Amino acid sequence: MLWHELTGPWDPWREMERLQDEVSRALGGRGRTGRDYPPMNVWSGDEAVVVTAEVPGIDPADIDISVVNDTLTVRGARKAEELKKGERYHRRERGFGDFVRTVQLPFRIDGDHVEAKMNHGVLVVHLPRAAEDRRRRIEVAAA
Repeated sequence: MLWHELTGPWDPWREMERLQDEVSRALGGRGRTGRDYPPMNVWSGDEAVVVTAEVPGIDPADIDISVVNDTLTVRGARKAEELKKGERYHRRERGFGDFVRTVQLPFRIDGDHVEAKMNHGVLVVHLPRAAEDRRRRIEVAAA
C-alpha cells in the first residue's frame, strides 16, 4: 500500500503543521496540540474587550482570572480522571494539569468592572476599557 493511500493526498499545510510540531517538541515544547491552552478569541470595540476561552470539563472554581493594566491572565487546572480499580486506558488524548494563558489587550482595563461567565464550557470575559484610557473629544475654542 502506498503512503498517500494511508494518509490521503499530500497536503502542504498539514506537512507544515507536522514539521512545526516536530521542531517545537525538539526545542522542549509540547507541539501544536498542547500549546496555547485554552484556545482563545479576543475582540474589541471602543468601550470594551471580550475574551472567550474553551475550557470544557473545567470547574469554574478551578479558574483564576487576573487583569493588570492591559494584560489578562487566565490560570486553571484540568483534573485527571480517576480510574476505578482494575480499569485502564485504551486511548488517552485529553490533557490534564495546570495551564496559564497571558494575553496583552489593546488598551488598559477597568479591573473593578470585569465580568466572567461560563456557558457550555466556554469562558466569556467582558473587560471594560479604563475611563482614563477612553477617547475624549476636545472642544476647540474660537479666539
